[in-house]
Amino acid sequence: MYIVQIIAVIACILLGYFIYDKRFNRNHGTEVAEGFERTEEVNLDPVTGEKTRVYYNPKTGERFYRKEK
Repeated sequence: MYIVQIIAVIACILLGYFIYDKRFNRNHGTEVAEGFERTEEVNLDPVTGEKTRVYYNPKTGERFYRKEK
């Protein structure tokens, strides 16, 4: 019975690792695609101090993250 529980926990950990919401790091870059509007939302990484500006496309609902200097 404990083996089934251990396998279930390991499966949850693996699923969480591979399915974890990676949108924040997925599409950041230097060039903002056409159709995206600059927002006032800025994320600050507490470890590196890097700022990331959020851009939003109102037609698709997609968000784009661009690192600022």
